Amino acid sequence: MPPVKVYSLSTCRHCKDAKKFLNDCTIKYDFVDVDLLKSKERNEILEEIKKINPDCSFPTIIIGDKVIAGFKEAEIKEALGI
Repeated sequence: MPPVKVYSLSTCRHCKDAKKFLNDCTIKYDFVDVDLLKSKERNEILEEIKKINPDCSFPTIIIGDKVIAGFKEAEIKEALGI
């Protein structure tokens, strides 16, 4: 299983749906709720996200080397091989 990382916002419905989907599929993943970070750390993470997702939209999901912007269940399943 490739590593999974989710950049999300704590108040975003699509972010919550993406994490629920991963949990329901028993996929282990790391996540960062960007809006809960302190100013300097948040700015650093936002710059990191912009490099892989220029729109800087949420959730930004990284599965292996694939970047998925938004909660797109079919793309997530394909990237996970499920």
